Amino acid sequence: MNFKHLVSLSHALASHGFLCLRFTCKGLNLTYRLKAYHAVWDYLKSLQKFTIMRIFVGGRSMGCRVAAALARQLSDQADDAVQGVICLSFPLHPPGQTHAHQKRSKDLRGLPQKMPVLFVSGTQDNMCERVLFDGTVKAMKAQADVFWLQGGNHGLTVKGRSEDSVLDEVNSGIIDWMRKQTEQII
Repeated sequence: MNFKHLVSLSHALASHGFLCLRFTCKGLNLTYRLKAYHAVWDYLKSLQKFTIMRIFVGGRSMGCRVAAALARQLSDQADDAVQGVICLSFPLHPPGQTHAHQKRSKDLRGLPQKMPVLFVSGTQDNMCERVLFDGTVKAMKAQADVFWLQGGNHGLTVKGRSEDSVLDEVNSGIIDWMRKQTEQII
């Protein structure tokens, strides 16, 4: 939960007027994490003091797989449940095991056509082979944008660059994309 990229992103989102709720899941099991995401979703929707609208869901690595699964499930219930999905370092396959990409991308391919998705991936990510990833994006019905971090690995670090400069670049790209999405529905 205190992964520096996520802390930095939540601060950047808040400073640009986006409310951000961060949470973590202790289990590495996808089903367990999906239950946790649903519990957070249900909690947000139960708040009587606030009207929660224009919700983006997202995560980093396995968390973005879960966010995509949640968005797909919620979109089956209501067209406007989720505004968009943000995927930081989508783990298309384990390192060196590219055969797993079809299973790991199933929820992405199931997202509805009007669902915007932002992928933030490093060009050197050993869990997201670019040719397979490009094919996955093409197979999606959803509207996908990809922000490629030049030289970035799965942890979104770049040799020869300061962590703060990378965080600023990634955060700016995400905020610009979110603004674009929210302007389209106003």
